Amino acid sequence: DPDSAAYGSVVGWTELPHTGDELHHFGWNACSSALCPYAPHPHIERRYLVVPGLRSSRIYIIDTKDKPTAPEIIKVVEPEELAERAGYSRPHTVHCGPEGLYVTALGGANGNDGPGGIALLDHTSFEVLGQWEVDRGPQYLAYDAWWHIAHDVLVTSEWGTPSMVENGLDAELLLGRRYGHSLHFWDLRKRRHVQEVDLGDEHQMVLELRPAHDPTKQYGFAGVVISVEDLSASIWLWHRENGRWTATKVITIPAEPADPGSLPPVIQPFGAVPPLVTDIDLSVDDKWLYVSCWGTGELKRYDVTDPFKPVEAGSVRIGGITGRTPHPA
Repeated sequence: DPDSAAYGSVVGWTELPHTGDELHHFGWNACSSALCPYAPHPHIERRYLVVPGLRSSRIYIIDTKDKPTAPEIIKVVEPEELAERAGYSRPHTVHCGPEGLYVTALGGANGNDGPGGIALLDHTSFEVLGQWEVDRGPQYLAYDAWWHIAHDVLVTSEWGTPSMVENGLDAELLLGRRYGHSLHFWDLRKRRHVQEVDLGDEHQMVLELRPAHDPTKQYGFAGVVISVEDLSASIWLWHRENGRWTATKVITIPAEPADPGSLPPVIQPFGAVPPLVTDIDLSVDDKWLYVSCWGTGELKRYDVTDPFKPVEAGSVRIGGITGRTPHPA
């Protein structure tokens, strides 16, 4: 409400007891996947935020009901429990599924850098139930996970292990094309790897996954941070073709020319700013795809009514490596 005295101001916050958690993607304890009539938890209350710390491997459970402007931490899943019960570390993304909370993790446990994967947490107690995968096939690197739940299909993406990401972007690994560049498709019910789709090792860091919300559709969008050939970013559409999964590049966002002196050393030879697509978001009606270009400071919107032929429909500049556009007042 623009007429409110509190409009545009911070109305509350929650202090965490530790430093260095490096919070990334939050998730709710309940969603449509858990509330559907045939699920084991049809009456679970959507009340708790599940907040992973990527660097600390802690997972905070935060109650938002009684004090929504000052949510309360009611439980902390310590890294030792995640390691002992699931064999993982560095949790990142949370989705609630029919049999538990799916928490993707980048790292292994007990000193192992990998493989990363998915841990399951109980909907109610938030205890770690164990490792989700029964047969991971060739999957080793991990990042995001989402699904076509009505079709028993889970999709995962790739970033890197803890040693590859925790000290910032490693130019040697990037130019050596060693970050993730594949999508993985799974049998959701059997927890088994079905197919890997390699986007090409020039397409480094396949991060966010945004499947169609329409339960009858089996397609979705994946964001690729950077191409080592020209610094462009890209959006790919996964879909079925003749019974197999495939991926098609449907959006290319080129790098923007820039003065090399204003650039970080790793990209100075290119004389350009990479878009560095980090997050993407698909509207609930599956019409609009929002793309965050972290490097250039641009937020783009695409009309994806035809998912094979996106049409750019808007853009706003917020920040950027060289542009440094101020945030709108």
